[in-house]
Amino acid sequence: MKKIVNRKVKSFDVNLVAPIGGLNRRDPMNAMNELDALVMDNYIPAVSSVELREGYVKHAVLDSFSSTKKIETLCCYHTSNHSKMIAIYGSKAYDVSLAEPVLYGGISFSKSRCQTLQYQNRLFFLNGVDVPKVYYIDENDEEHFETWGFSGQNLEALKIVNAGVCHEFLWFVEKNSTRAWVADVGGSIAGTLNVFDTAQVLKWGGKLVSVFNWTVDGGAGLDDYTCLLSSEGEVLVYKGYNPNDADHFELIGSYKLSRPIGYQCVMAYQGDVVIITEDGYLPLSKALSLNNVGLSAVAFSDKIKGLVLEKTAEGKNFEGWQGLIYGKKGYAIFNVPISQGFEQHVINIATGAWCRWKGIRAFCWCTWGGELYFGSDNSIFKFGGVYSDDGLPIEGHIEQAYSALKTDGVKKIVLIKPKIRSSKNFKLMIWTNMDFENQDKEFYVNFASLDSSVFKWNAARWGEALWYSLKTRKLQGQWLFNSAVGFKASIVFKTKTKGNLIEWYETAVRVEAGSGLV
Repeated sequence: MKKIVNRKVKSFDVNLVAPIGGLNRRDPMNAMNELDALVMDNYIPAVSSVELREGYVKHAVLDSFSSTKKIETLCCYHTSNHSKMIAIYGSKAYDVSLAEPVLYGGISFSKSRCQTLQYQNRLFFLNGVDVPKVYYIDENDEEHFETWGFSGQNLEALKIVNAGVCHEFLWFVEKNSTRAWVADVGGSIAGTLNVFDTAQVLKWGGKLVSVFNWTVDGGAGLDDYTCLLSSEGEVLVYKGYNPNDADHFELIGSYKLSRPIGYQCVMAYQGDVVIITEDGYLPLSKALSLNNVGLSAVAFSDKIKGLVLEKTAEGKNFEGWQGLIYGKKGYAIFNVPISQGFEQHVINIATGAWCRWKGIRAFCWCTWGGELYFGSDNSIFKFGGVYSDDGLPIEGHIEQAYSALKTDGVKKIVLIKPKIRSSKNFKLMIWTNMDFENQDKEFYVNFASLDSSVFKWNAARWGEALWYSLKTRKLQGQWLFNSAVGFKASIVFKTKTKGNLIEWYETAVRVEAGSGLV
């Protein structure tokens, strides 16, 4: 008797959590955790979802006509009674605290990109080509913007390019040299500077780029060290409180990191120091304590190693590298200059998950009054609180890591149902790449409604829809056709919207398991 064969196709559903593990540019695609993402542009990994990044609005316009000048310095001045945001643009300084900029007369810069440091209610501006400038507000509430008040034997003030404070002593870095200059007396904001030459102790040569304070818990309390960083990645660590007293200031170690990038390569982070290097973003305590300095495995940015190496190789000589903490949202942001503009590498400090922001042309960033601002070509923008880029849509792109969807054999993906929360309609494209293919689709004509007749088999583009949301921001899901065959699947999620917060929580995938050849 002929055997009866059950030819009914069996299907089952698999729920994939959205890639809250964030961007992964370190692990091979076939070994990556399915909670990670191959691409995560303009989405931020949160605890239980991925969220569209916020946008920005214009805060102040410095020049409506110039196409060559750039706002390359944006900084804040804070005292107990005053708070200012100051920009350097086109060789001039401006108070940009309000929407109408105010020019500071009688002061000019040959170069608009400056390193800044506030100490003792004095804000120093240093760029390596001008005599350093200092801004302050006196006890009579009068503003001053003038050249600094330091001098020293054989000091060339035009070459001072960076500054730091350690144990109440002001330090200054001389451009293209191994020399630093330190105040004669702790707490001084003017007066005599003494030379501190590191040429005799630098093992790998190069020049000094930064001086900073490093706080370490040695087990018996906190210790503060003075660190001098060279262009070759050598960190000289000194112990002691008075650099002008050789009996109480000694070199306790010389450590080799990857080469730092730029003069704004040091970022204070949760009591530690993160250094922007050619090999990644390195936390100093982790690098030195693990005794494997220079290895990318200790990098703060290890999970996006491939991306960072690609961008440092391309743009390490460009200006604009910067790291800062956006405390209001719990992000650390690294500004990355690229050939056609800028991008930002962003980490969720609470979870350690990374993403990339695109479409933000930021020459510099600062936080002021708890809010985030950046300087662009001729305008200053306030970031956050809106979901458009100066009125333009934000385009998001995520490619989730490949998943076998709970079965190792060949399979057909027939339907996908993303579960999303949003505040208004938006353009959505979602599909599956199979077996490490690299499809890319742009936005075509979107469906005008969610009428079920629209989704008849072969009657619409797979995974393309105009997503309709409820005003209550209720979590929603809808089945969309997909039609893809293979062993492993990657969910691709692309959106284009403005004025809309989108949160993607998970995706249900309907799978038909195959047998033999398909």
